[in-house]
Amino acid sequence: MKKIIFEDTDKKHADLKIRLYADSLGQGEFFRMIVNGYVDRDDRIVDFIEECKEENNIQSKQKRAKSKKMHDKANNVIKKFALSEREVENIFNLLEKENPEL
Repeated sequence: MKKIIFEDTDKKHADLKIRLYADSLGQGEFFRMIVNGYVDRDDRIVDFIEECKEENNIQSKQKRAKSKKMHDKANNVIKKFALSEREVENIFNLLEKENPEL
């Protein structure tokens, strides 16, 4: 098991703790849910990340568009062929090999 650690302001940490308490969530539960959603390419989290990248000028417009196109293409294949999780993982691996700059 690995630990994921990052830094933020004391205010942001306090706000997070308050919000988590209000939602009856622990920090570990929260971050595991977010990481799982991101890794599993949950559309809601992917859309949020894409919005944040655009708002904060992270990645060029061209790379964001290419990444979105690749994600949409993979989703269409998944829906069209009702692929297993393993098959989906293989598709993403192939797409990453074809586009290592993403």
